[in-house]
Amino acid sequence: MRPVRLSNSFALLLLSVALFSGVQLALAAAHIHVMGLPEYSVLIPVVASALLSLRQTMIVGLFNLASTIAIYGTLRRDIGCASQIMVVTALAVALGISLAVCRVRLAGERRLKHLMIARERLNLLSEASSRVGSTLNVARTAEELTEVAVDRFADHATVDVFDWALQGEEPTREPHVGDITLRRIARQSGLAALPGTVRPGEVVTYREGSETARCLTTGEPTRVDITDAGDATCWSADAVSAGANAAHSALVVPLRARGVTLGAALFTRFQGRDAFDADDVLLAQEIVPRAAMCVDNARRYTRERNTALALQRSLLPQVTPKQPAVEAATRYMPADSRAGLGGDWYDVIPLSGARVALVVGDVVGHGLHASATMGRLRTAVRTLADIDLPPDELLTHLDDLIIRLGTDTDRTRGDGHNVGTHFGELVATCLYMIYDPVSRRCTAARAGHPPPALVRPGSQAEYIDIPAGPPLGVGGLPFEPTELQLPEGSLLALYTDGLIESPNHGLDEGLEHLRKALSQPIPSLEDTCDHVLTTLVDDHSRDDVALVIARTQELESKHVATWDLSDDLAEVARARDLASLQLGGWDLEELAFTTQLVVSELVTNAIRYGRGPVQVRLIRQDTLICEVSDGSNNAPHLRRAQAFDEGGRGLFIMAQFAERWGTRQRPDGKTIWAELAL
Repeated sequence: MRPVRLSNSFALLLLSVALFSGVQLALAAAHIHVMGLPEYSVLIPVVASALLSLRQTMIVGLFNLASTIAIYGTLRRDIGCASQIMVVTALAVALGISLAVCRVRLAGERRLKHLMIARERLNLLSEASSRVGSTLNVARTAEELTEVAVDRFADHATVDVFDWALQGEEPTREPHVGDITLRRIARQSGLAALPGTVRPGEVVTYREGSETARCLTTGEPTRVDITDAGDATCWSADAVSAGANAAHSALVVPLRARGVTLGAALFTRFQGRDAFDADDVLLAQEIVPRAAMCVDNARRYTRERNTALALQRSLLPQVTPKQPAVEAATRYMPADSRAGLGGDWYDVIPLSGARVALVVGDVVGHGLHASATMGRLRTAVRTLADIDLPPDELLTHLDDLIIRLGTDTDRTRGDGHNVGTHFGELVATCLYMIYDPVSRRCTAARAGHPPPALVRPGSQAEYIDIPAGPPLGVGGLPFEPTELQLPEGSLLALYTDGLIESPNHGLDEGLEHLRKALSQPIPSLEDTCDHVLTTLVDDHSRDDVALVIARTQELESKHVATWDLSDDLAEVARARDLASLQLGGWDLEELAFTTQLVVSELVTNAIRYGRGPVQVRLIRQDTLICEVSDGSNNAPHLRRAQAFDEGGRGLFIMAQFAERWGTRQRPDGKTIWAELAL
């Protein structure tokens, strides 16, 4: 039997009965009779029925009836027997009516309470459905679950998951044996921070045989009443506190999605709040599985994003090669998880003649398709750059390639089967620049890409006026190149539109921010990249960002030797002698024989098969570069001479001695070059 709890109303009504009885006794002792006074005793059980529980109402009514019987049966002899019976009967009837009214009231209150609880639970379920899973982030999804649960469902909530789920990996199929180790990723409490709690990011271990371990193993929710700290430790270190805030009820629900247990959600209630009941378990089984599905979706997205990001980074340059033409620093920042991966790329490509090509591009769209297309375009740019095409011609070839790729994409899908749906046109932007450290001339062309920024020594940043041209994949319009002379130490900044476009400001404002950031005198290129990204990119960028910052260098004249020759075959011997003397001045006598052979073959071909004027140039850097230029556009072709052929062996022999060789076209002819290792 549960003990009776004296509430304020209960004590007040008992005191009223005693006071009313005392007043009647005092009046009887003074032989004073007040008409209607006994009838007021009927109101006491009626008031009790509206305020108290059924048991308390009965106690007040019986106490009132007993006191009235005692007063009228022993002390008030002056009242007739009929009056006494009438008073006692009225009080007994009032008691019965009060008990009936109290029972009806309590039943109505219970129904109302159940309706309010049901409504509150429906509201909680609706709020959980709308708030939990707003992002594709495992930790944030768990935090949303704890934020929804605390105060309205529990006093304290935590979410623990396995490390493989947090990292986006596939679940382990091995059974859980022994202690189970999870990582806490969310914790929320309606109270002040509890001592000795496990913070998010830390590891929490549940002993074998504990309630939480069994829940993770069986996949079934469990609730328990906690009677001491030992019970609480089996659930969560957060459940242990001192004094009135000690946890007295706990509920753990496994995070299960698609038949896999990802972790567990733990809820606790402290003293002063009802313990978890069966309805609470049912509610938790509605909320937690939905959150588990969101967590699993976030895990799957994390896995796919990590895979795509690894693919994308593998397609980008891992290191920036050291160049005699420029000193370069690069950055790549993927967009946030909401936008998905983009198709931005950059490259620093060494070219013949100690030149360098700087490239940035952006495939329109996001996802794996954009990243894969980016890899194909970067490979195509490298291939086209290897044959020394000028920027405008390279973009023209790249435009044709994208149009063909778009046609193939529309016609087929990844497995090669014909489909009738249109996947959308492939569109990309690109900026291609070539810098020559010998002449300090820069040639650039762009296809719908933002203009590069230029910072001359001692000057503010400005944007190079390059005709924009149409984006790649549109076709129909030519690309116009721009040439300019750059002083040594000039700063070139190539970037994608994710750097300057933001929901917080327009394109012009972004360009102005970039200009101001580049105008800051920062000696280190790496620090300059960091400063630009910190200034212009926020934590929720909607697009990828690719950035290349290069400082131009000049190849000193002492490392370059140039001679003009006539188109007479007698000049071949002179070219050999000049090359031999120059190698002696560079202390490279050991390369004299190889260099003479290469120069002799190239000059002979230029005079015999080309036309004047003929020019020989030697460039000393990490390698020795031999270049021979003439006025003909006919490029030589390497072939294998037959046994009785009189020619065709010189170029083959030269190719055996050279590390690399090739031909590049010029407006007034061609240049054949060969690189020899030092």
